[in-house]
Amino acid sequence: MNGRHGRGALGGRPPTFDKVTYRDRNVVERCFARLKQFRAIATRFDKLGDRYRAGVVLASLILWLRESTG
Repeated sequence: MNGRHGRGALGGRPPTFDKVTYRDRNVVERCFARLKQFRAIATRFDKLGDRYRAGVVLASLILWLRESTG
């Protein structure tokens, strides 16, 4: 047996999960994936926090405008 099977009830995923929490998490993960399409965001060209945050805000705005016009 491998790791999680050998641990019994302590290993692996829980048998049930909260659908609302999973849906919200999925939205956040998809948002991060779309933001990482911007090269400057994915590689963090801007080393200062406020400039990086500004880049994330601009990328979010671009994605939002694409979504609302398309």
